[in-house]
Amino acid sequence: MPGVRGSGQRVLVSSVSSDSHTWNLVFLQLMLEELGHEVINIGSCVPDDLLIAECRRTRPDMVVISSVNGHGHLDGRRVIARLRAQPDLTGLPVVIGGKLGTRGAENRAYGPELLAAGFDAVFEDTAGVAPFRRYLEEAMRPALVAAGGPR
Repeated sequence: MPGVRGSGQRVLVSSVSSDSHTWNLVFLQLMLEELGHEVINIGSCVPDDLLIAECRRTRPDMVVISSVNGHGHLDGRRVIARLRAQPDLTGLPVVIGGKLGTRGAENRAYGPELLAAGFDAVFEDTAGVAPFRRYLEEAMRPALVAAGGPR
């Protein structure tokens, strides 16, 4: 399967363009590396055009976008629309998580909106990291080959 590197896969980690936080990106990178994935961390305040260019350049198996500043739902809808508009990136798995809004418990309302906009999964910070880890286990599990055996 293209993209598989050893037991893990290549994961591009980024923030949204308005988010200058980096500790969340470092945490994600370390967690993903512990799980055996190769991580490309392109940092904070990433403009949409740079994210698209890095997706083309590095050809990740998945993109993980993190937000801490509470504007993830705004920037996220814009960036996923831009990514999904690129014919060569339409099938790329892209997830977003963190503090997606500034409305406390009402931030849960952004999940369905972001999924409808084109994200493959949305993770609200109040749920902790366990749902994201479960998603990774499922999403990164190799599919069965046609002969019925594991890859």
